[in-house]
Amino acid sequence: MRLYDTARRSVVPFEAGPLVTMYSCGITPYDAAHLGHAAVYLTFDLLQRRLRDLGHETRCVRNVTDVDDDILRKARELGVHYLDLAAEEMARFDADMSALGLLPVDAEPRATSAIPDILSLIGTVLESGHAYRASGAVYFDVTTVSDFGKVSGFGTAQMLELVAQHGGNPDDPAKRHPLDFVLWQPSLPDEPSWESRWGPGRPGWHIECSALAMRELGPTVDIHGGGRDLVFPHHECETAQSEAATGRPFVRHWLHVGLVGLDGEKMSKSLGNLVFVGDLLKKWEPAVVRLALLSHHYRGDWEWHDADLEQAATRLAHWRRATWGSDAGDTASARGTIDASAGRPTAALDVVRARLDEDLDAPGALSGLDQLAARGVGVARGAALLGVVV
Repeated sequence: MRLYDTARRSVVPFEAGPLVTMYSCGITPYDAAHLGHAAVYLTFDLLQRRLRDLGHETRCVRNVTDVDDDILRKARELGVHYLDLAAEEMARFDADMSALGLLPVDAEPRATSAIPDILSLIGTVLESGHAYRASGAVYFDVTTVSDFGKVSGFGTAQMLELVAQHGGNPDDPAKRHPLDFVLWQPSLPDEPSWESRWGPGRPGWHIECSALAMRELGPTVDIHGGGRDLVFPHHECETAQSEAATGRPFVRHWLHVGLVGLDGEKMSKSLGNLVFVGDLLKKWEPAVVRLALLSHHYRGDWEWHDADLEQAATRLAHWRRATWGSDAGDTASARGTIDASAGRPTAALDVVRARLDEDLDAPGALSGLDQLAARGVGVARGAALLGVVV
């Protein structure tokens, strides 16, 4: 299998052991899951399916950021407790992902479950000389890391611009360097607070994922990733603080998914230009929604159009006609008869395997199944590897 690695900026062989550990940055649960979320988690699902098909065991962890600026602000606006808001939205999120046919993750730990781990990790980073205390907060000192920027490959000017966009406040007078980032911060009067050696407060954005990833998977993770918008600052900062604490590589392979747009803008909660998975599932069967997402390569940015669903529905119907015939029912006996009569019981699997091994080329796999179906070859087994029930 060959996969694009963000840090190496090229498609490289992915060398996996018997167990492959995976960490996917999860949602901040203050609103429903949209197609940008689904595209990310579907990519990790697809990768897990192929790795298991190759004989590997996978352990996938997807965190829940249930305490940060966004969820606290939304809970304040709604007048509800932030954990009640998180619980409600996580129930909706889990239901949507299950409906799309995603494999269950091995763990879905919450940031608030890791406060002791976070405090211990911050203490280690401080003791190693990579962090400092100022104005009641603890900051990571990026000048102590010679290769800061190695994940993103960005220069200082671009990093400063992105920090400002993500609320990192490069002009904070307490910082020694504009790119320094918060590990621990004082809480506002109406925010949750935990006791620490540095005073009461709450964790910064980046430290929670380091603590959760290492708690659940160990100091080095085989595959880590999320949406491309997390490359910097989130994953860059995660890497710096994790490796400062352990002295070991944090991630072997970085996997990032392109951004989904709507009406010319990135689909995001802050802009409000969202297409929610739950709304689509009310009108379309899950296999159609899944196929619509798979028709775009995971690594590229793309624009959502409702026509994607119509095309996916047409494709699914075509596959079903080829696999079952116009009158065949979706039963085990029918499946066996039709696949056997096609004469090529592994053809669909071979096509999908070959395309997924080339940087998870799902669109290529779909096209290959289209060609087989056009010749009357059953594609159920290949579709199943893509998580699609024909």
